[in-house]
Amino acid sequence: MIYYPQAQLHPYNRKAAVAYARKWALSRNPRYADFEKMGGDCTNFASQVIHAGGCPMNFHQYGWYYSNLNNRAPAWTSVKYLHKFLTTNKSTGAVVVETDMDGIEPGDIIQLNFGDDEVFDHSPVVVEIKPGPRTLDKILIAAHTFDRLDYPVSNYSFKKIRFLHIVGYRR
Repeated sequence: MIYYPQAQLHPYNRKAAVAYARKWALSRNPRYADFEKMGGDCTNFASQVIHAGGCPMNFHQYGWYYSNLNNRAPAWTSVKYLHKFLTTNKSTGAVVVETDMDGIEPGDIIQLNFGDDEVFDHSPVVVEIKPGPRTLDKILIAAHTFDRLDYPVSNYSFKKIRFLHIVGYRR
């Protein structure tokens, strides 16, 4: 018998994720701490969106979870650790593949590097992709820290970009 790990994935609810992103892009959900003055709130917001799309938290030592300000995984609020968790997760939570611009959908995450280094700095959420040939000006995001809604990715000045497509999740 051949084992297909993708077959055990549950579908990511993109509509719920985007609805959450649109609702909270320009304000804060009081259920979560605001990290804007503690290094930025973008990845906290992206994690909330992923969770709103149905992805369960992963409470393992190097997992992805948020209980409160003092009880959360680094992956919940750090660009670097969110990427690491999402792209290597073999247990509970979101399953993600890195892709190109053509492989993303609303509800997916984009990460941007603003500096001349290898450190990615920002995690906006895709909320809409306008019809036609795929270009960065047709990909609209929602984000925290500098709150944005329906903001074209092309408006950012970045050095590097990566696209994280949520394939589904495991329970």
